Amino acid sequence: MTTPTWALTIAYWLHMLATVIWIGGLAILTALIIPVARRTLDENAYAVFLERVQRRLDPLAWFSVAVLLGSGMLQMSANPNYEGFLTLNNRWAWAILVKHFLFGLMVIVSGYLTWGIMPSMRRAALRQARGQDAPEINALQRREHLLLGLNLALGIIVLALTALARAS
Repeated sequence: MTTPTWALTIAYWLHMLATVIWIGGLAILTALIIPVARRTLDENAYAVFLERVQRRLDPLAWFSVAVLLGSGMLQMSANPNYEGFLTLNNRWAWAILVKHFLFGLMVIVSGYLTWGIMPSMRRAALRQARGQDAPEINALQRREHLLLGLNLALGIIVLALTALARAS
């Protein structure tokens, strides 16, 4: 059974939209928001600002991940190069396999940022706001920036693998 053209068109559109939202959000956060906020805000204001930005971006990012999973599965199953799970007979299959591995790594890093780093940063910012010492906040901020940069780099590689697969 072939996938209807209208369904595949919607899947491509949703996939591109979710990619723009997730990778674009990472790019803006990493290249623009964090560097400007670090230079212009004190530590307390920076922590509060970044937490509020993350609170708005995280739901969009996680929704994008869900859309990417659903639309990507539909696209993959409709692709004539797809010959079955872990059947690696062509360049397309290898590109898609590596792309999915890196996508999974991005999801793991995002999960760690959302449920590991950000809660720790919120707790440290609260302690600072109460006048208590929170020496770990700088290390957490550096780790967050490093992981955001890693995810952005992985996202760029995923886009390159997508181009490679499409050219096959």
